[in-house]
Amino acid sequence: MNPVCSRCDKVVYPTEKINCLDKFWHKGCFSCEVCKMTLNMKNYKGFEKKPYCNAHYPKTSFTSVADTPENLRLKQQSKMQSQVLYKEEFEKNKGKGFSVVSDTPELQRVKKTQDQISNIKYHEEFEKTKMAGEMLSPKSNTYPAFHQQSGDPESNQYNAGSEPQRHSASAPPPGAGKRYRAVYDYAAADEDEISFQDGDIIVDVQQIDEGWMYGRVERSGQQGMLPANYVEPV
Repeated sequence: MNPVCSRCDKVVYPTEKINCLDKFWHKGCFSCEVCKMTLNMKNYKGFEKKPYCNAHYPKTSFTSVADTPENLRLKQQSKMQSQVLYKEEFEKNKGKGFSVVSDTPELQRVKKTQDQISNIKYHEEFEKTKMAGEMLSPKSNTYPAFHQQSGDPESNQYNAGSEPQRHSASAPPPGAGKRYRAVYDYAAADEDEISFQDGDIIVDVQQIDEGWMYGRVERSGQQGMLPANYVEPV
């Protein structure tokens, strides 16, 4: 039984039969799907089992390839790896002065907030220590002295509204703390802090909390509070 032409659906006899693209065609029916130009076995191009001439051969698009599950998985994996590398670089550069990441407005705001919280915590701890010392020993020289009113010193320990005065006796005894080296310049922002320069040696250092220490600058002899992230142990 003779096959049927894929173009005209008529019987194809052996003398005029072309077998191509898994179909049978009349020689005159084997033509381009677009311009209907008659083709032969040498100049045709097949696409989805249909013949085309060179000019009208469909151009392939790579959009569907980029959206394959495999490529989406690779894209997600690359994104996760990039985030891991960013976090590693951030941890390495944290505390080294400056970096592109640490200079963003958002991180500057977070850093400023953390500094404020650290200052508040330090002052709260200092006030608690001072009050506890006054309750145990009002006359002790280990805490800052206060201006006294005229009259009986036992009944009037300090004037109302007077500010506490720092006393050198509040500093730790020499050799009681550790030695640290400044890694950045620091200018005192409060009267109970000390200023120092990069490379200064700070002795008799004692830890107060996570953000602050107490010590004495060996070069200038000043003693007071200093930020812990500006120094490193010797």
